[in-house]
This record gives sequence, structure tokens and C-alpha cells, in this order.
Amino acid sequence: MSVIRDPKQKGALVMRLKRIEGQLRGIQAMIEGGDDCEKVAQQIAAGRKALDKAFFNVLACAIQAEPEAGARAAKLAPDARLKHAAELLAKFG
Repeated sequence: MSVIRDPKQKGALVMRLKRIEGQLRGIQAMIEGGDDCEKVAQQIAAGRKALDKAFFNVLACAIQAEPEAGARAAKLAPDARLKHAAELLAKFG
């Protein structure tokens, strides 16, 4: 199991998620305020893209940390590491 250990990386991810949270609250306000559907859709797309970036950062953490997970992982051949990365992408992508 991997976790984000780098304090700078962790802080950046938390700040990104807080910005996304604010963006989602703004979208809710737009809908409640009766804003134009196209503008709302544009903001939803932007929020989705921001969330995707956060997702890719966390997934990269999982892919990078796997070889450090223990002795079993240290013995993984490059093909096995690629397979693991592909499995993570298939599972979460």
C-alpha cells in the first residue's frame, strides 16, 4: 500500500482539492441562481478536469510507490511493473 509521504506534494494535493471544492460550490450557486446551462456546463467541465489532474497525481503516487512496497516489489521485472501500472489504470481510469 502506498501513501503520499512528501509534505509538499501532500499540501499541493490538499490545496488542489480545496480549490475544486470551492469550484463545485460555485457551480451549485450558479445552478441555484439560474445561470445559463452552457456556462454551468463549462464550469462542470473545468471542475472535472481539475479533479482528473488530482486523480492522476494520486495514481502516479501509487504507480511510483509500488516498487518500494517491499521485497516482492523489488524483484518485479519491468514488464511486471508495467503490468501493475496498466492494472491500476484499468481499475481506476
